[in-house]
Amino acid sequence: MLADIAGALECAPSDLAGTGVPAPDRATAAAHAAVLGLRRALIDIDLTEPPAGDAPPVAELGRTVALADTLHAACDYAGAARLLPDLLRDLHTETAGPDHPEALRLLCDATHIASSVLRSLGHPSDAWLAAERCRDAADAADDPLLRGYAAYALAGAAIACGSYQRGQTLAERAAGDLGRHLGRPGGPEVLGQLHLTAALASRCRRRLDDSRDWLTEAATLARRTGETNTMGLFFGPTNVDIWRMSIEVDDGDPALVVEIARRTDPAAIPAGVRQVFYYADTARALTRIGGQDREAIRFLLVAERIAPQHVRTSVELAEAIRVLLERSRRQAGGTELRALSERMQVN
Repeated sequence: MLADIAGALECAPSDLAGTGVPAPDRATAAAHAAVLGLRRALIDIDLTEPPAGDAPPVAELGRTVALADTLHAACDYAGAARLLPDLLRDLHTETAGPDHPEALRLLCDATHIASSVLRSLGHPSDAWLAAERCRDAADAADDPLLRGYAAYALAGAAIACGSYQRGQTLAERAAGDLGRHLGRPGGPEVLGQLHLTAALASRCRRRLDDSRDWLTEAATLARRTGETNTMGLFFGPTNVDIWRMSIEVDDGDPALVVEIARRTDPAAIPAGVRQVFYYADTARALTRIGGQDREAIRFLLVAERIAPQHVRTSVELAEAIRVLLERSRRQAGGTELRALSERMQVN
């Protein structure tokens, strides 16, 4: 109870108790606890194996996929991870039924969400398995747009695993294949996300000029599409700017990140799963620049309010908090920062 009160006041529990008190994070713990069940479901839904049992009607499963997408967009990884295992098995069952085309499309969506959730929780190899299941469903549907969508998930998982060249190859190859299908609804948006992923892979490979070229390609597409929510990708000018911030913050120009932040309105994307990167990467850039620690802490706290499960599982943010915490100790201040560091278990 004391830890919950401290969380509401944005201070450390020890500030209230005068002694060390653990700061529990039940939601994040629940999200990690759900990973095993999600992993087992992904192993079970092999499309080369016949499904067993009955499943709800496809229309009902479609509503459940929409709910999982809403939870993921809000960075409620615990909620999504609890929902997904039964949903994946039911969709697997329906792929053998009369509504199999729609079931395969929904299975693409559900496995794509699963891959993103697992990647965000720090389980990249499981995210790769989910992305492979997404690719299997896209191939079974024989849909080039879904193949591009699955390749986006695969490339992101490969990059998260540290396989940067593999991620680059997947994104570039899929972008080339999808170029023949840009007339289809959703084609430009999926292509744009593949360009962004290629940009990230290039940055990870220390090829910043190539990365910026891919970002330029994505920005050109975004000017054509405008702000969108096609397939839950949120591709558009704002998302391109947020990706640019993420790419520049580590190996590029942190001052440019702050400049982009000043001209970007994250509220243009109504999803915490994208807004959190705006605030988190601005905080990281301010930390790198130095002399703006109060502003960096403010951005970190906003990021945490938007997506606590995301922030509290982020290795990059933990490192930024360590830097800020050390500077704060030298300056004998930082009540809010100490509280955040306790919630993230950063020493």
